[in-house]
Amino acid sequence: MVEYRELTPQEQRRLLEIARQAVHDAAHGRRPGKIDPEPEGLGFERGAFVTLHRRGQLRGCIGNFVSQGPLVDTVQEMAVSAALRDPRFPPVTPQELDELDLEISVLSPLEPIDDVSRIQVGTHGIYLVSPRGRGVLLPQVATEWGWDRDTFLDQTCVKAGMQPGCWRDDDVQIFIFSAQVFGENND
Repeated sequence: MVEYRELTPQEQRRLLEIARQAVHDAAHGRRPGKIDPEPEGLGFERGAFVTLHRRGQLRGCIGNFVSQGPLVDTVQEMAVSAALRDPRFPPVTPQELDELDLEISVLSPLEPIDDVSRIQVGTHGIYLVSPRGRGVLLPQVATEWGWDRDTFLDQTCVKAGMQPGCWRDDDVQIFIFSAQVFGENND
């Protein structure tokens, strides 16, 4: 089932609990258990990113734009990946667990654009695809850093391993998406 309504506060809290447990299990070398997709919103097929912060600093962030199953499974999988498989960081250890804050971004479908003026900073995330690389920045990143649209696009190029301004190249595709973002520290 594909559904794009906003998640309720109860659904958000439940996803945060599931993500927290998945990170805890991963840090202790255990596989997370199967979760029932209740309440209703946890069964929607939606892409999601899970972001970990430690003492206010990024500690891991992994996500997927699409889901082949319930949102609950995607969030659980991304939480484990953010804890163990983000190539920028070593795996999360049990000693760090009490210092971690989790944030979940539940995504809308990707929308290709030809006109960058459609990008609304603070509303849209950017996914940039080129033969030379791919990069994504979530909507909240531009707001957190105080970037304007061009800087946001340039930083997405950098994230993709390319030069700022690459978004102007003919072989670069730009997709936008929105996200419902919620976390343990932004209730």
